[in-house]
Amino acid sequence: MTSGEIAALLRPLTFGTVTAPNRVMFGPHVTNLGDDDRRFTDRHRAFYERRARGGCGLIVTEGASVDSSDWPYERAPLADVCGDGWRSIVDACRPHGALVVASLDHAGGQGSSAYHQRELWAPSTVPEVNTREVPKQMERADIDTVVDGFAAAARRAIDAGCHGVEINAGQHSLVRQFLSGLTNHRDDEWGGDRLRFASDVVLATRAAAGDRIVGLRLSCDELAPWAGITPDRAPELAAQLVARGVDYVVVVRGSIFSVQATRNDFHEPQGYNADLAAAVAAAVGVPVYVQGGIVDVGLAESLLDTRAEGNTVAGVEMTRAQLADPDLVAKLREGRPAEIRPCILCNQTCQVRDNRNPIVSCVGEPTTGRETEDPDWEAPATAPQRVAVVGGGPAGLEAARVAAIRGHDVTLSERSGRLGGMAAVAGPGAALIDWLAREVDRLGVEVRLGEDVEHAPEGVHTVDCTGSQPGVPSLVVAPGATVLDVADVYAGAAPLPPEGDVVVLDPIGGPIGVAFAESLGERAVLVTQDHIAGNQLSLTGDLAPANVRLALAGVRIHRRAIPRGVGPESVTVSDRFSGEEIEVPCVAVVDCGYRLPSPPLPGAVHRAGDCVAPRTLYEAILEGRRAALAL
Repeated sequence: MTSGEIAALLRPLTFGTVTAPNRVMFGPHVTNLGDDDRRFTDRHRAFYERRARGGCGLIVTEGASVDSSDWPYERAPLADVCGDGWRSIVDACRPHGALVVASLDHAGGQGSSAYHQRELWAPSTVPEVNTREVPKQMERADIDTVVDGFAAAARRAIDAGCHGVEINAGQHSLVRQFLSGLTNHRDDEWGGDRLRFASDVVLATRAAAGDRIVGLRLSCDELAPWAGITPDRAPELAAQLVARGVDYVVVVRGSIFSVQATRNDFHEPQGYNADLAAAVAAAVGVPVYVQGGIVDVGLAESLLDTRAEGNTVAGVEMTRAQLADPDLVAKLREGRPAEIRPCILCNQTCQVRDNRNPIVSCVGEPTTGRETEDPDWEAPATAPQRVAVVGGGPAGLEAARVAAIRGHDVTLSERSGRLGGMAAVAGPGAALIDWLAREVDRLGVEVRLGEDVEHAPEGVHTVDCTGSQPGVPSLVVAPGATVLDVADVYAGAAPLPPEGDVVVLDPIGGPIGVAFAESLGERAVLVTQDHIAGNQLSLTGDLAPANVRLALAGVRIHRRAIPRGVGPESVTVSDRFSGEEIEVPCVAVVDCGYRLPSPPLPGAVHRAGDCVAPRTLYEAILEGRRAALAL
C-alpha cells in the first residue's frame, strides 16, 4: 500500500467549527494511569501526547465519572477534579494538531461499590451480571444530579481547553441502561419514554459545551434481541439523539450480558460493526466513526472508500492499533505502512479493568503506558559493537532489532529452521513475529537459521535468548505411553497419531491448552484442575467465549482433575477434592503445562526472555529491549 492509496484515511474531518487533521480516532479506554485522588496524571499526559505526536487526528480521553455516585474502578477519573489534567493533556497534544475530546461517563449499575462504599445507581433493580450486586433504582433527585453532572463536567472540560466532550452510551454506561429494556423496567416517565434520560443528558451537555464538539458513543446492538437495543432500532435511536445536539456518533455494541463483545480479540474478524455503522450513518446527518477491533490500515481505508456502494462512515476508531504503534498515522502519511507494528488483538496487557489494577500496555510495545519512565530504546549507541543474539524467538528478534537501530553490527542465530519460537505457531503472535522478522531484515541483521550455538563467540557481545524447554510433568509415565510437548507438536517435530482421542493436560488454564484442544475438536479431552476451562482467560475477556468455542468444537472436559499417570491407552486422573480416580482412554497425551528456562549459554553477556524465566510475549519483548540497551 502506498501513501496515495490511503488518502481517505488521512483526509481532514470537520465537526462544526473545528477540524481533525485525519479520520483516525484514539478512543476512550481504561488505562489505570490515574492517581488515588481520581485525577489525570503526568502519565496520562505523556500517554496521549505520544499518540498525538504519532499523528492521530482525534483523541478521546479516558472516561471520567460525572458524579461521585460512580466509582467503577479504583483509578477511575472523576470529572470534578479533572480540570487541570485535561488542560495538561490538551497543552501537550496541541502542537501536534490532534483534537482532544473528554469522555464523560457514569457506569450506573455496572459499577462497583467497593471504592466509595455506596449503593449503585441504575434505572431499575437489575443485578449486575458479574458481581450480582443489586443497584438502587434512581429517584428523580438522583436523575437530576447525574444530568447536572454531565453538564458540569462538560463545562469543566471545555474550560480546560478540550475541543469537546463525548457522552458514553456504550458499554458500562448508565445512559445505555436507561435506553434498554434489559435494564430499564420502570413504569414512570423514564420507563414509558426510555429515550428521556439520554435526551436530557444530550441537551444539558450540548448547552454546556456551547459551540464545541459533543460526541456520542452508542451501543447499537446489545446482542440481546429479546429486550435490548437491536440493529434494526439503532439507526432511528441514533437519529433521535443526534437531533438533540450531537456532532458525531461512534457505533459500538454490547450490553450487561456481553461486556467482552465491545472489545473483541483475535478470534473474531475485524470490523464487525461496519455494516451497522453504515446503517447508522445513513440515518444521521453527522460523521459516524466505526469501531470494532479495527487494527489493519487496509481495512480501515476500505471502510472509508466513498467509491464503494453503501459505505458512508466518516472515521475509524483504531485504539488498540495505536497502543501497538503510536506512530501508525505518521507511518501512513510517510508512505511506510509496512513498518507499522501490528496489534495482534490478544487483550493480554491492554485490557486492565480488573482487580489487579495493572497499567495499560501492549505486548508488542511495552513502552505503552510507561512513556514517563522508559528510556529512549532507539538512542544511538556511544560505542557500536559486534553483537551476537542467540535464539530467534520474540526476545531475540526484539534484541536484534533494537540493537541494529542503535547502530550495532548484529548477527542473529537460531538453531531451528524458522524464527519466532512458540509465538510463531501458537496463538495470535504470528503477525508480530512476521513484522519483527521483516524489521531485522530491513535493518541489515544477518540471520543464520539452523545454527546451533553452544558457546558465545570470542570478541562479540552475546545476548542469550535461547528460550525455554519442556517442564517435567509430576505424573508417572508407563512404558509405551505417548506423551508429547505442545511446542513440539506445533513445530511439527512430534506428530500426533492420526486417529483416536488425545488428552490435553492444561494445568495453567491459559490460552495455549485451550486453543490446542479447540484445534483438535472432537478428538480432544481437556484435563484442567480448575472449575472451568481456561481459567486465566478471564483476564483477557475470553473466558466465556473460549468455553463456547470448546463446546461447539466438541471438546470433552474433565474439570477439577489432577493427572496421576499415563499408560499406553489411558490417563489416570483424580478429583482434586475427593481424590476419586478415573481412567480417561486416549492414544496420546499432549502436555501444555509449565516450561523451564533453557541452560545458560556460556560466555553470554546478557540474557532475555524465557531463558531467564518462561513468561509471556510481553516480558520477552521488554527484556529483549533491555538487553539491547545494555550493550
